[in-house]
Amino acid sequence: MKPIVNRRDCLAQLFIGSSIYCGTFANSNTAGGTPTTKPDTTIRVGVIGHTGRGDFGHGLDKMWQRLPETNVVAISDSAGSQLAKKRMPHAEAFGDYETMLKVAKPEVVAVAPRHIDQHHQMCLAAIHSGARAIYVEKPFCQTPRQADEIVNACEQNGVKLAVAHRNRYHPVLATVKKLIAAGEIGEPLELRGRGKEDQRGGGLDLWVLGSHVLNIGCYFGGSPIACQARLYQDGRACDDGEIQEGAEGVGPLAGNELHARYDMSSGLPLFFDTKQNRGSRAAGFGLQIIGNEGVIDLRMDKEPLAQIMKGNPFQPIANPSTWQPITTAGIGQRETIANLGASIASHQVAGNDLIQSMKNHHQPKCDAVEGRQNIEMICATFESHQHSGKAVTFPLDRRDHPLS
Repeated sequence: MKPIVNRRDCLAQLFIGSSIYCGTFANSNTAGGTPTTKPDTTIRVGVIGHTGRGDFGHGLDKMWQRLPETNVVAISDSAGSQLAKKRMPHAEAFGDYETMLKVAKPEVVAVAPRHIDQHHQMCLAAIHSGARAIYVEKPFCQTPRQADEIVNACEQNGVKLAVAHRNRYHPVLATVKKLIAAGEIGEPLELRGRGKEDQRGGGLDLWVLGSHVLNIGCYFGGSPIACQARLYQDGRACDDGEIQEGAEGVGPLAGNELHARYDMSSGLPLFFDTKQNRGSRAAGFGLQIIGNEGVIDLRMDKEPLAQIMKGNPFQPIANPSTWQPITTAGIGQRETIANLGASIASHQVAGNDLIQSMKNHHQPKCDAVEGRQNIEMICATFESHQHSGKAVTFPLDRRDHPLS
């Protein structure tokens, strides 16, 4: 007979057992500044981009020049080798990534375009070229089937793959877990996330920005078990006639409003909501961990990333509570890690984590399996809507796109 594990025990195990976070940081002071001179023993990096179709992501080409152990030796741009050479004059330039991979033979490959319809083939090409590691722009890919193929190829070829969810590499996440385990917000009740809710609000917001939020939600809530969701267009439930090709290579898309609930392995529910042009730009972009004695707020791509407000959030009080920043040193303490915000934003911390995973034979913090989990959660939202909001369970039986 299997032992009975209650919700409280599950939460305790989640927040205590996985709170150790060994972050690695650039040992240079070049976050956003001038790259340092590289020794001849640096790891060879090849960058894949596509001007006009996702370009080079959020700095996935420049990040390597700020890391002392890496050097970009080759760059490809499917829009033309001249553009590649202009972007990085010191690197060998190519007009297609297949030739770059064959000729330059980089050890690390950056799959940089934001448009995710290219990620699947680019990642597979990098894996089969003999690369040791890949850093890929988020979102990971278009479908669970594509993610399965990339995960399997990585495992068969011993390749480390990290997804560029840069907030996932922030060391304050471990501090937050310890504070929750210590009872700073009482008993955790739920996780609530929102996208940027700008002109992309709805399905596109879920893909492009919501992937950040879901990734952090899984860090605190565990693996998804089931999803219930509905999509709306101008207040009406979406039907198949409103499905169209989405921007940024996400594939079939519908809805400018979306509401999803995920049941997580910790017992906590994770909610994600987004509505087009709902107010101040990016004001809600983040995740809140709500307890019966306080709330922890995580603002994506901000520094400080985390803040806490004490008190029962469901009980009016005479005096207003105030938000206090959380750093790696604790609540209300000054951050002791120099240039942390800039190092996170420029992907230095994530890049270092990937390099350490290569050296020490462990998985990156946001690896291919986590990337696949995020893609399944996104696709589960559309799958549930296609079944009138009924719950769908993980892993998804359908591995292609639910709206195709």
